[in-house]
Amino acid sequence: MKKVIIITGASSGFGKATAELLANKGHVVYGLCRRPMQHPSIRYMQADIRDSIGVQSVVETIYNREHRIDVLINNAGMGIGGSLELASQEEIKIQMDTNFMGCVNMCQSTLRYMRQQRYGKIINLSSIGGVMGLPYQGFYSASKFAIEGFSEALSAEVKRFGISVSMVEPGDFATNFTASRKNSEATLNDPDYGPVFKKSLSLIEKEENGGLKPDVLAKKIAKIVECKHPKLRYVVANLEQRMSVILKKIIPGNWYVDVLRSYYKS
Repeated sequence: MKKVIIITGASSGFGKATAELLANKGHVVYGLCRRPMQHPSIRYMQADIRDSIGVQSVVETIYNREHRIDVLINNAGMGIGGSLELASQEEIKIQMDTNFMGCVNMCQSTLRYMRQQRYGKIINLSSIGGVMGLPYQGFYSASKFAIEGFSEALSAEVKRFGISVSMVEPGDFATNFTASRKNSEATLNDPDYGPVFKKSLSLIEKEENGGLKPDVLAKKIAKIVECKHPKLRYVVANLEQRMSVILKKIIPGNWYVDVLRSYYKS
């Protein structure tokens, strides 16, 4: 059955691959992004998800056109690398406003229609960084941990309205996320943190650039869209990263932190 789908961050990476796949399957796909975009089968609309008023207006426009919203995919996000100690207030705000509050704004604006309909599906993009605190990506992890808690609570609140909430937790993927990451100059130039951060960053970028292709995640999301009873969480990663998620559940916390320190050379 053809669904009306909204997906954020649809100009590149996961968002673009997912929007194209869903449109090719015959769904009505609205792609939200900050810059003007055109595509023969995706209905692009400009929106800054950090702007709650602007988001409400865009979602209302889509609902008035289609008279329903079946699926919301919160994909938009960004990353800032650096030490937690030296992160500026501006860097923290941008990270949390984009990854977490953007997700919140989209959910709140869309839920009013899904609740009225008594059905709907919300898919929030988290990360394996949302189940483990990644060194030198601490506020990125914090934003994804926030999505995890928010989504779990939201699922409990809206299930009785026929609305499902799922989280997708990707590992390393080869997208433009790596090139778009903003890195803290204060950390790079710090005599204590700088050398270690550079080593860690080199490893992070190598893993990401050698990661899975966006189409892998797009296919998983498409399956969730079509699934009658989706799960709360889906880990989409290589075997090593899937095992790391399992490992965290079974070993003491201090041991796990030591594993992270060793792996990221921190």
